[in-house]
Amino acid sequence: MSTDADGDEVPLTVAEALDLAARVMMRLGHDAPEAKVIADHLIDCELRGLDYGGLARILSVAERLGRTGRSPRSIAIARETPVSALVEGNDQIGYLVMQRATELALAKAQASGLAAIAGRDTWYTGMLSYYAERLCAAGLVCLIFSNASPWVAPHGGSEGRMGTNPICIGFPSEGEPVIWDIGTSEIVHAQVVLAGRMGRELPDGVAFGPDGAPTKDAAAALAGAFAAWGGHRGSGLALAVQLLGSLAGGPVLPGELSGFGFLIVTLDPALFTDAGQWRQAVADYAHMVRATRPLDPGRPVQMPFDRSRRERAARLAADRIGVPAAIHRRLLELAA
Repeated sequence: MSTDADGDEVPLTVAEALDLAARVMMRLGHDAPEAKVIADHLIDCELRGLDYGGLARILSVAERLGRTGRSPRSIAIARETPVSALVEGNDQIGYLVMQRATELALAKAQASGLAAIAGRDTWYTGMLSYYAERLCAAGLVCLIFSNASPWVAPHGGSEGRMGTNPICIGFPSEGEPVIWDIGTSEIVHAQVVLAGRMGRELPDGVAFGPDGAPTKDAAAALAGAFAAWGGHRGSGLALAVQLLGSLAGGPVLPGELSGFGFLIVTLDPALFTDAGQWRQAVADYAHMVRATRPLDPGRPVQMPFDRSRRERAARLAADRIGVPAAIHRRLLELAA
């Protein structure tokens, strides 16, 4: 394995990155299967070029567990019907809680044609598209919503009243699935945390300090609030996701990195139409969108998720993930 002496970025193979993530998660109290689930998610973030949600996220997990300890309670099913379930997270990390919910959504939708799974009392659910890919691979349409701590100000305000609140919609296809996954804030919490760790300024217009004034300082933004994406439209979407996440019976405004809620709705297109023909129609439509005449000839029109898929393929082919030396050094300390 390369060391910090190689420069400001440490190159790891994919296997090395997975091993490092799993070793640290086991040191933080997870068993080997749990650590593997979490590591796979984190390294998928790295492969897709979302470094703030990858190995650097482990430092935030360690800090959170250092403050609270790991909950002794296990993930449980609080209530269940043939087409629904309520997953009680019991303060376990969201990568594990959402994985359990996705497995339930998949099994119930395959058996009954549709499913609605809600979860509560968790934190750090990660990329919703990670779960959507699995559901789409099984031929299912899915909608996933997750609320979070009130880090984001509603449009026209400067105090946190909403989470970064990702929303994800996935469509299976005879080609690549169509997956749209966005956060509803101008910048996500993990990006701000990583900027603070690395001593970087934030972009203009994405955050407010505790005094309500715009700020580019990560610490001030974490003490203040982030701006909602898309003005009043994104703000309204974030409000809706905040309430959808509370359907599981958790708080409308979760605490700091605790009490997150989520909702997965998934269905089989065969309930309404010929599933094979419809998946082909999705693939044909994606092709038509990509074939749109671009405003800039050098920048062809893309479908959602095209960039992520391309980045992941390139990093897998190169078998290389670059990790900032400071982050790598701290991860080795945690793993020791």
